[in-house]
Amino acid sequence: MRQFLFICLLGLLAFSCDDGDVFEITLDFEDEFETCGSLVFFKTKEIPAESLSIQITNRTIENILEVDEDNMYQETFEFSAATNSFNYRTYTTEPINVFCNDIPPADLDILTDAESTTGSATVTTILVEDDNDGIPAELEDINGNGDLEDDDTDMDGIPNYLDVDDDGDNVLTSAENPNYTEEDGLSNAQNTDADSGDTIPDYLDNDDDGDGILTRDEESINQDNNPLNDVTDPNVGADFLNPMVVEMVPAVGYRDHEIQQVYTITISVINIQIPNLTQDELDFGFLNDTSITNTSRPGDPIFM
Repeated sequence: MRQFLFICLLGLLAFSCDDGDVFEITLDFEDEFETCGSLVFFKTKEIPAESLSIQITNRTIENILEVDEDNMYQETFEFSAATNSFNYRTYTTEPINVFCNDIPPADLDILTDAESTTGSATVTTILVEDDNDGIPAELEDINGNGDLEDDDTDMDGIPNYLDVDDDGDNVLTSAENPNYTEEDGLSNAQNTDADSGDTIPDYLDNDDDGDGILTRDEESINQDNNPLNDVTDPNVGADFLNPMVVEMVPAVGYRDHEIQQVYTITISVINIQIPNLTQDELDFGFLNDTSITNTSRPGDPIFM
């Protein structure tokens, strides 16, 4: 969806007109905006050469990424002549590298620079965390009570929907072939010891081959917290999938865990008023910069 800013101009642009003529110009900007510098949010167009920008003082991008216990941040900033500005500008050529460079391009001239000294911008940040293991978070509600936080199969302090290794066997969930599809859900998840009557899929089973030795302790060849590379019989595969190999080397820790984080940052603007321009409400869009919005944090599982 594109956002439309409707502007009625009497003399803002260099047009000759008769008294009483009103020129209505529609600014058609994409939903995405960018950011740089001391917290400037902006979006630009080539045809016509225009930009919208918001500058927030006394805040940094790090500040608006500081979400609360509900994984949300929201703050409203008032526009004024002294702080927090909203600008609409027109140019002679496409405004490239206007906001992120100390020195603007030499061939770029600003034709119009209209600033709102009233109104406000509300910045909203929502954080979604996930383990990126191929299983939708809602399907990691093992007890089915609607609360993802109390499902922790391996009791390592990280709920399953954030845990890259749900069963704590040092084999990542994604490597244990949960085989999720929209059509079949998790019904085709790998279950190595199903023939013995076990009904627990490998990604939730801490003894995948049912030989009585925990998967994480089947590291007789390479003791590196990775049972995948301990292979006695290549014809069968890793020892933790081979019930004929029962040698135990106790694990002393978990593999590193990484929790994926995706921030969605949106801005809504109200009550913009500058000469010859009035806009009651504007959806400024969302920040399009994965270097800021896509990140991760360590999981720090508790080893027992």
